[in-house]
Amino acid sequence: MIKANCRERFTAADFEFVVQTLARSERDSVSLVELLTDAEARDSILDNPRLVESVLAQDGTLGISPQLYFYVLIRHVLQSTGLTDRRVSDYLASLLETFSQTARMKSPADGSANPVQYVSDMLIALRHASPAQTFLVRAHVGNYALFITGIFHETVERRSRRGAPDLDFYEEVGSASFKAVATHEVARSCALGGVFDTLADGFHEARLALNRLSDSLLHLDSGPAANLPLIS
Repeated sequence: MIKANCRERFTAADFEFVVQTLARSERDSVSLVELLTDAEARDSILDNPRLVESVLAQDGTLGISPQLYFYVLIRHVLQSTGLTDRRVSDYLASLLETFSQTARMKSPADGSANPVQYVSDMLIALRHASPAQTFLVRAHVGNYALFITGIFHETVERRSRRGAPDLDFYEEVGSASFKAVATHEVARSCALGGVFDTLADGFHEARLALNRLSDSLLHLDSGPAANLPLIS
């Protein structure tokens, strides 16, 4: 399952990138000690707009982890919404990191041998799912609905004109799925109850933020990750 843990998995190269980027300005300079020892200071530092500028300015290989790359960008696009909780940014960054590997978009409903990839099939699978499977499938439906309507919204709209589910369908199903798992004991044990509750109520706003990310920063909907920098 996806967890809000990008900030826990930053690498030494990530911290070096942050220090080098912000060291260009004495006002913005930070020390490695701050990044490693003070979580509150680190969170504040990661909101610095110079980091976004530096990430987007890279044309070749970007020597940072996917978790820092996606966290910086998603945090940036969420600033103009009401979804300012850093755990929500962290979760969505983990979602993008995970779903950027296509195979992980498949539902856990039927196990690894026969993965389910359509939302309608996932919902049908819930009829015979165990409590543990129910949580995993509903969380996946919410994640999947948010990802495809956020990053591939033009594709969803185009296919809906040929009879496929539209954006409203995915928003409704995704929001309901997040709401259903928000109070589950697994969500509470992973400190995700608040994140799921926020995404249930703010699914539309989160989707629009991802639309902006896709259209203005990643351009993933125009081809298979055509303009996504290589990240180590």
